[in-house]
Amino acid sequence: MGQVIAVFNQSGGVGKSTLTMNLGYHLVQRKKKVLLVDMDPQASLTAFMGLEPSDLDKTIYESVMASEPLPIHTDLHGVDLVPANINLSGAELELVVADMRDYRLKEALSAVVDKYNFIFIDCPPSLGILSYISLVAATHVLIPIQTQYKALKGTELLLSTIARVRSRANKTLSVAGVVPTMHEARTVQGVMSLQSIQEQLAKIGTVFPTIPRSVSFADASQEHLPLALYSPKHPAVPLFNQIARSLEKMS
Repeated sequence: MGQVIAVFNQSGGVGKSTLTMNLGYHLVQRKKKVLLVDMDPQASLTAFMGLEPSDLDKTIYESVMASEPLPIHTDLHGVDLVPANINLSGAELELVVADMRDYRLKEALSAVVDKYNFIFIDCPPSLGILSYISLVAATHVLIPIQTQYKALKGTELLLSTIARVRSRANKTLSVAGVVPTMHEARTVQGVMSLQSIQEQLAKIGTVFPTIPRSVSFADASQEHLPLALYSPKHPAVPLFNQIARSLEKMS
């Protein structure tokens, strides 16, 4: 069975979708079969991968709420994608009264989990039910965290959510690690926040290489390309590859 990795942080703008897209691409380059699942109603990952969310007839919403087969778009730079759009925002309310709500995403993925080496779930920036069912469906959680003081302060809520999932709905959920993102090495706050992340979060999992802040990420996403295809010599490209290599070794 493949690894199902929820990319999770309740804060927005930490680079979840960018990280998901790029790690998926690098694992494909390492001969792994990868599926990306967009669980964010904002559908940033879907757009980054080159699909127009508003044009989609079927998304992850139909699979979670109506038990329809996953609408998989294949071979987007070698990666497969289950997209999202704004319809998913309605699922937050609908799931409140849904039968077996905690396991809806896990059930939807069960038909394909043996066909992929890695399934990445791009979680929404919230502690709500969409994030919760993503963590229930996952074997591992990967935590991107911006190297800023405010982002570090929010990790207590994040970790308590993971602990809540572990306590009942998914007792085998593991932390794949922490990825410091949007790092500005020239600022005092950036340096101090990175040091705090490395000291405080190393106890919960591996602290992976630090991804620098760069406009190239936004430019690559606008062109619907992984960074390695948009700017092959960018210094973050070997960092993504290093993280992908580490994930590949997970049991």
